[in-house]
Amino acid sequence: MASGAAPCGLVAFVKRDCPTCALVVPVLRALADAGPLTIYTQDDPDFPERLDAVDDTSLEQSWKNKIETVPTLIRLERGRETGRAVGWQRGEWESLSGVDRLGTDLPELRVGCGSLSVDPRHAPALRARFGGAILQARRVDLEAEDDFEAMFERGWSDGFPLVPPTAERVLNMLDGTTRRPDHVVAIVPPSLVECTVEKVAINAVMSGCKPEYLPVVLAAVEAACTDEFNMHGLLCTTMPAGPVIVVNGPIRHRIGMNSGVNVFGQGNRANATIGRALQLVVRNVGGGRPGEIDRATHGNPGKFSFCFAEDEEGSPFDALATSRGLAPGSDAITLFPGEGPRCVVDQISRDPESLARSFAVNLRTIHHPKLIIVFDAILALGPEHARVFRDAGWDRQRLTGRLMELLDIPGEELMRGAGGIAEGVPGDLAGAVLPKFGPNGILIVHCGGSAGLFSTIIGGWAGGDVGSRPVTREILR
Repeated sequence: MASGAAPCGLVAFVKRDCPTCALVVPVLRALADAGPLTIYTQDDPDFPERLDAVDDTSLEQSWKNKIETVPTLIRLERGRETGRAVGWQRGEWESLSGVDRLGTDLPELRVGCGSLSVDPRHAPALRARFGGAILQARRVDLEAEDDFEAMFERGWSDGFPLVPPTAERVLNMLDGTTRRPDHVVAIVPPSLVECTVEKVAINAVMSGCKPEYLPVVLAAVEAACTDEFNMHGLLCTTMPAGPVIVVNGPIRHRIGMNSGVNVFGQGNRANATIGRALQLVVRNVGGGRPGEIDRATHGNPGKFSFCFAEDEEGSPFDALATSRGLAPGSDAITLFPGEGPRCVVDQISRDPESLARSFAVNLRTIHHPKLIIVFDAILALGPEHARVFRDAGWDRQRLTGRLMELLDIPGEELMRGAGGIAEGVPGDLAGAVLPKFGPNGILIVHCGGSAGLFSTIIGGWAGGDVGSRPVTREILR
């Protein structure tokens, strides 16, 4: 029993606005005459009449004792609960109290009413007030009418309005995961600060996430803070790249992600807020702010948020996460260091060879047609283009292999000065053939609306040991 309750005897929780509670008032009087009885009243300190009830209009005792229905009768022995009866049932109350012939003129059974402590109007505030000890983050008091301005002035915002991360909202967000709030998810660059589940939840609240999105955000934070992804380097580069999140698995449908029409655009809450939450963690926990450690010359709108789901059901290929080693059907994210999307238009090609060649000439332009090997790319295959490869029986491996063949480039075209362009690869490359992409440098994802012979390319940042490699992580609740 929570502190403040009677150390022994019976304890009852009631409220005036409950017909069953009103019904059992004579029973409560009989129990009070028979022995120690403490009554907590939730809505009216004067109820029940002629009984010395304890005012629990703050609902502290009701919340701490997990009262879901009133009336509830609890038996205490040496301060510990030994039994509980919910609602009115004569036999249960007699057994619990040891008093016979209770309420013989009352119905045998009458269900109770919902406790005010579990009423949605009160429960979040009660949990924050009485159960918020699990939260360890420093509290900042903000005036309600100025909360956005205050958060903006403190440097928490990416430029858009934020949802104030009240204790109620953070606790509600934490319901989205089974991980402990104090569990350290990652060490976030550039400041190399420990980031707990609670801190991720705070930023997820500010971004506008729902609790069910939190496991995806946690997986993205874990992936971003690996040596392979090198978030610190991605922040420091003057290139316009940022983290791109691709989501696979059944979780896409459970949380309502978009993999179809306008897949990279506005309008889907999960897509928009998951990507934003990752960026806010990097900003607010790791200190990665534009103009400071973030040195992008131009940046790109995806640095607000760039997150989308793959259309696995409509794809002619296996899922991206499966192609990267996870079991089919796994909930997973792949984090890619990418620039903004660019459209590939081919309205005429109806055979896979012609369409592959269209993709190849566009992929060659990533960052510069004469720069090779350093950069990876995502090819986001639109459904109408995907149908061309499905009808021809091409799988992911065949398309990727053919693109790599088509992107073997004669060295003389790549040398500095070739074509009258100073940019290029140094040295005498006459007779050499060099690849545009390194091994596994092209990631193929199926997504987008079903109308339109379009696909999209997302160019990557520097890859390999000097830059960032895509990272795939399973999503764990």
